[in-house]
Amino acid sequence: MRQDSTIGRNGIGELMAAIQVAERRSFRAAAEYLGISPTALSSNIRALEDRLGVRLFNRTTRSVSLTAAGAEFIARVAPALAEIERAAAEAGSHGGAPSGLLRINSSVTGAHQVLAPVLRDFTRRYPLVSIALTTETRLVDIVLNGCDAGVRLEESVPADMVAVPLPFGLDFCVVAAPAYLREHPAPVVPADLLHHRCIRSVLPGGGIYRWEFERGGEALALDVPGNVTLDNQLLLLKAAIEGMGIAYLARSVCSDAIAAGRLSLLLEPWMPKSSRLCLYYPHNRNTSPALRALVDTIRAAAPEGSEERRVAAPVEAIAEQPEDGNAERPG
Repeated sequence: MRQDSTIGRNGIGELMAAIQVAERRSFRAAAEYLGISPTALSSNIRALEDRLGVRLFNRTTRSVSLTAAGAEFIARVAPALAEIERAAAEAGSHGGAPSGLLRINSSVTGAHQVLAPVLRDFTRRYPLVSIALTTETRLVDIVLNGCDAGVRLEESVPADMVAVPLPFGLDFCVVAAPAYLREHPAPVVPADLLHHRCIRSVLPGGGIYRWEFERGGEALALDVPGNVTLDNQLLLLKAAIEGMGIAYLARSVCSDAIAAGRLSLLLEPWMPKSSRLCLYYPHNRNTSPALRALVDTIRAAAPEGSEERRVAAPVEAIAEQPEDGNAERPG
């Protein structure tokens, strides 16, 4: 008998369940996000797999991963479901203020920067819009992941995206705990770091970040030594506070620790200019009223000359790390 793969009246819920499990690689985390029990979520996934006649997920007691068929299915379904949600939000907004759910993916440092000044004001102005902000160290495909927009450093924004500069830059600093500095002399110039224990960071593309410095027209990207390498600014912050070494951090991440005396600033005259953060979204998709309202809020607060624009840099150029510097930064 031929398998009936038609998506029925419960199909949208089952599709949403599958997408959330695929995104979070966890049934429990997906169930919490959807506001249902893990048992109900498992039932939805089984019903969808039975209807399709194919297994979408590999399950063990400790991990969840997509099968080849599951990965292909999610890649095709996630953008379509996101478009349905956007269409529903747009239709509902015709009767009044923007409404609906905005899914935004960001780096950890980008989230730190955007939460207070941008989303705080936006959610007050548009209370009918809900924000789901997720953070990733790696650069994800926001379309494949069902997100409406992303927040990254300008040089990391993929091609074919519209980039909207945020009304502030991202400053980096070099810090160490007082306990570490009591045992090691503070570096005076960047080259002194070669004789220190540094906490290194992994770039979204997988390479090791070369610490960047600039002074009097001289630019330097230094491959610092260290036996600890981390992929998250919050982990770097904790390691630095614990005295594990010198760290290169976004100032927004470590400002409270500096103010409290748990970290000391180093090499301040050598720190480069601010990097620019951008909100970005696909250029070839109808923009929902909620996303347009967020873009308008950002543009209204941005300095003059910070226009919305298409990104010209190809993705390949972003993914590579040249020998003489970084193609990415850890924000």
